[in-house]
Amino acid sequence: MYYLYHIPGKKIGVTRNLNSRVTEQQGYAPDEYEVLLTSDDIDKISNMEIELQKSYGYKVDRQSYKNLIKSNKEMKLNITEQTTTFPMPLNKLKDRLEDSIGLTWETTFGKFKVTKDNYKDLFNNAVTSMYNSNRCFVYNKKLVELSSKEEFYKEDEVNVFDLIRDWAQVRGIYNKGDSKTQYMKLMEEVGELAEALLENDRAETQDAIGDIMVVLTNLAHMQQMKIEDCVTSAYDEIKNRKGSMVNGTFVKQEAPKKPWSHQSVTL
Repeated sequence: MYYLYHIPGKKIGVTRNLNSRVTEQQGYAPDEYEVLLTSDDIDKISNMEIELQKSYGYKVDRQSYKNLIKSNKEMKLNITEQTTTFPMPLNKLKDRLEDSIGLTWETTFGKFKVTKDNYKDLFNNAVTSMYNSNRCFVYNKKLVELSSKEEFYKEDEVNVFDLIRDWAQVRGIYNKGDSKTQYMKLMEEVGELAEALLENDRAETQDAIGDIMVVLTNLAHMQQMKIEDCVTSAYDEIKNRKGSMVNGTFVKQEAPKKPWSHQSVTL
């Protein structure tokens, strides 16, 4: 699905991921932009973007969204054993990388993927070619350093939480809802989960757990958090925890108390 978005007074653009492109990359909160159109027709959305840019008096993109996506996919990188060279001057690289989230290529060290988390660091480590000022490059070894966590991928995976946030944004949940209503929704879904468990209904149990995750994703977003960070924080808290199972529940081992020492008191 493609989203045609409007940042009042700034620009009109198209993206497939509102949260990543508009909020995380450009820094606009959900209530600072609006979605004008959604469509799975790239020709329709591309033409409408240009028309509205002209109508609103904004800067008109030199390339339509469709052609930009096509050119990004066809970006001709020169990859050697030591470096990856980009076919553009350094001052054009950052914007091109921002529009090329998901671009993947093979190096001698493995497969590298441009993500919203690494494209700025990639740009900051790129340098102008000494042989051609219209080209720039980055050392493949540096790509490894930039990829300490998730940037080297064997397969591309869609972040379902981003899809949930986009879904909620388009439907006005973030702009018109609030944390209290999401909490009430959470309690409703927890009740449905309890009912499904009592009835040993596997399909309804899966559905209820999924609904709970959707609500928690939205609740976290409304609190200026990401559900991914919440889960990671919780795991970091418990990963080294020791304990034992008691009546079907894991009970953490309490830290040993310091022995009590008698201190004499002088009266």
